[in-house]
Amino acid sequence: MEETRTTLERIQQAARVEFLEKGFQGASLRNIVKAAGVTTGAFYGYYKSKEELFESLVGEHYRYLLGRFKEAQEEFAALPREQQPEVLGEVSGLCMFDILHYMYAHLQECKLLLCCAEGTRFAGMIDEMVEIEAESTHAYQKVLEQLGHPSPPIDLRLEHILITGMFHTFFELVIHEMPLSDAENYVRAMRAFYTAGWMKIMGQ
Repeated sequence: MEETRTTLERIQQAARVEFLEKGFQGASLRNIVKAAGVTTGAFYGYYKSKEELFESLVGEHYRYLLGRFKEAQEEFAALPREQQPEVLGEVSGLCMFDILHYMYAHLQECKLLLCCAEGTRFAGMIDEMVEIEAESTHAYQKVLEQLGHPSPPIDLRLEHILITGMFHTFFELVIHEMPLSDAENYVRAMRAFYTAGWMKIMGQ
């Protein structure tokens, strides 16, 4: 059992290095096997393909990041309508800090997701988050209308650009491995900036 676990760990560590250096598409399974000190046959005893190996490294973290983000949107939508404008930045802010701390605790794997996933089903993670945020924005606009404070129409192209920019700004902190204390300060400033900007656009 110990030998099996050690072999698996060697494969995974070699894969992290190869994927981080070359990305999923450029990574060589031959190099991974060689660096791990195992045979190709031994590798296939653990994984069916390079894709399955990559998923074993990032799948859990992908599910957490999307799940935590969806959870925050659902928590906000479940609040009484009258309360939602008062806590607009709080719920999403807490979510961003949870995600930030999680990503710093799993830095290599999350950098694989953000920088090295082209060619896998995980490459569209940011696009998925943008879509979730856009749907939540539209739901909040309906709430504002119900409260008697309708927002002006927002051009969907501008909305997409702003939301996408927000996520890329956030994830840059992790990509560049900024010291966590600095990253926390930047998240606070970023959240204040985007919350104020959206309130302005929505006429609130």
